[in-house]
Amino acid sequence: MTARSVGVAAIVLWVLSAVVFGWMFVKGWTTPGTDGRTEIVLAPVERDLILGEMRDLLKAVHGVVTGLSDPAQGMKEAERAARAAGMSMAADVDPAIMTKLPLPFKQMGMSVHKDMDALADAIVQKETPAQILARVSSITARCTTCHEMYRFSVLH
Repeated sequence: MTARSVGVAAIVLWVLSAVVFGWMFVKGWTTPGTDGRTEIVLAPVERDLILGEMRDLLKAVHGVVTGLSDPAQGMKEAERAARAAGMSMAADVDPAIMTKLPLPFKQMGMSVHKDMDALADAIVQKETPAQILARVSSITARCTTCHEMYRFSVLH
């Protein structure tokens, strides 16, 4: 085997690996679900981690809405709740889990985290409760869209 053929084989294997990784990054570990949604296949601990993050997002939304009910004192809590669900929440995500999630799921999730930071900024800038609720509505619309599109199944 010549050095040239080894080099060509290495390049072909590298390109093939890049294509497979790219396809996996976009598609994730998914399968068609029985209810019309796409099933994302995860290990139990991975599923628990993502569902826990979703619960934390819901708690943050609750904190914002609760804060709006008391404009004098609650806005600081609303800002803190929104900030907690911002991009800092997404900073520690395991790359192995991210590989298993389909690209549209990742895009929706990251946009929600970015918009939670923007919501916290809007609260600090003293936007009106109606403006803040409009932002919350935009965020929760993505939540419901994601739940309509995806479900998790556990890798057996």
